[in-house]
Amino acid sequence: MAEGILGLGQGQAGALNNDMLEKLKAVDRKATVEPIEKKLEKFDLEREAITNISTKVEDLLSAVKLFSLNQTTSVNAFNQKSASVMGDGVIFDAPDLNLLKNGSMRVQVDELAQKDVWQSDLFDGPTVTKDTLVDQGNLTINGSTIDTNGKSYSDVVKEINKIDGVQASLVENSAGGFRISIKSSETGLASKIDFTGSGAALSHFGYDDVKNNVLKAQDMELRADGVDYSSSSNTVTIDGLKITATKETGDSTINIENDTSSLATQMKDFADKYNDLRAAIDNEIYSSESSIDNKGALRDILANIKNELFGSGAGSSSIFSFGFSLDEKNGNLLFNQKDFENSTKNGTADLEALFAGTPDKKGIATSIDEVISISGVKKSLIDYEINMISREETLKKDKEAAEKTLDSRYATMAQQFASYGVIINQMEASFSGLKMMIQQSIASK
Repeated sequence: MAEGILGLGQGQAGALNNDMLEKLKAVDRKATVEPIEKKLEKFDLEREAITNISTKVEDLLSAVKLFSLNQTTSVNAFNQKSASVMGDGVIFDAPDLNLLKNGSMRVQVDELAQKDVWQSDLFDGPTVTKDTLVDQGNLTINGSTIDTNGKSYSDVVKEINKIDGVQASLVENSAGGFRISIKSSETGLASKIDFTGSGAALSHFGYDDVKNNVLKAQDMELRADGVDYSSSSNTVTIDGLKITATKETGDSTINIENDTSSLATQMKDFADKYNDLRAAIDNEIYSSESSIDNKGALRDILANIKNELFGSGAGSSSIFSFGFSLDEKNGNLLFNQKDFENSTKNGTADLEALFAGTPDKKGIATSIDEVISISGVKKSLIDYEINMISREETLKKDKEAAEKTLDSRYATMAQQFASYGVIINQMEASFSGLKMMIQQSIASK
């Protein structure tokens, strides 16, 4: 069919409703929806960057906590103790280093704590076996009475094991004979096994014969610097030291002294952790490819830490008096172990005043600890993450609204174009009839 007056032939209205609208919508979407999508894509990178910085903050906190006054489970690095033992007879542990006092302690062990152990007379097989009935009346142990009538030796063992504080077992020999062994569950005189009564059962088993008391209950006895101590176990705590006796008649000397051997290593670790955090923050602040939305928040975090780091604590010195220096190129904290050791060869009192300080005037480590963990850095990072979640939710809603608006607009346009198509097709049909009448008129002349 010939082209119509509008340049649209039959069926071209469909093209107006589909291809053209899709192209227009794609251009419109690129300007309205895609910018929001690109912003949303950055959130994964931003979240990763904040997580990385949070991890490095925790690492710095762990490093600086060693020098802080705020200790909950241990002591700071300046109050570490070392203990050694000379001789044999005891081992030791220190559950709370705060209780330890410098000096030496001589420990002499006189007796080790023991359980109370009894064995019965020997019962010979094969006439008597562990399944033979005892039938000897009542047996009373630690106030609990067992009726042996109608019970086998195995049954009696089971009944004894129901009594608190004792353990019983059948001990068999190669010839088929057996004994019943009874021992206290714990060591010490207080755990002594008490057999009462004088019935046939007591005599039958031999528990009325002291020779069958093969190990007698006793407390541990020792002297520490001449002072007598006793315990139902082989462990006693003296001046913060948990001392365990291991050998009867042992003689040992325990020495306790201050231990600052790890300070240099701990100081270097502190510098390294600070440098890691500084580099991570600076990289996000100054990189053109950073995904961080609020770089000012990161600047404030680093500034808060630096404000405490370069103070003087409870003393008159700074970290630069103890082997530290600054790299002018990147701001890293440098640590020289040799200079540090020279600065502390006469003691660590000044260093402790600088880092730990006192409750009235906190040291730089105590202050950094509190800036990170209580009121500053960690709260700022949490607030940043909350704000990031809020921004992300807002953008998601904006994207959803933009897409709805776009879909609605082009749905309306599609309906309008469809009605235009009907009108165009009608006009094309009318023009085609008129054209045919004109042609017929011309042909008849």
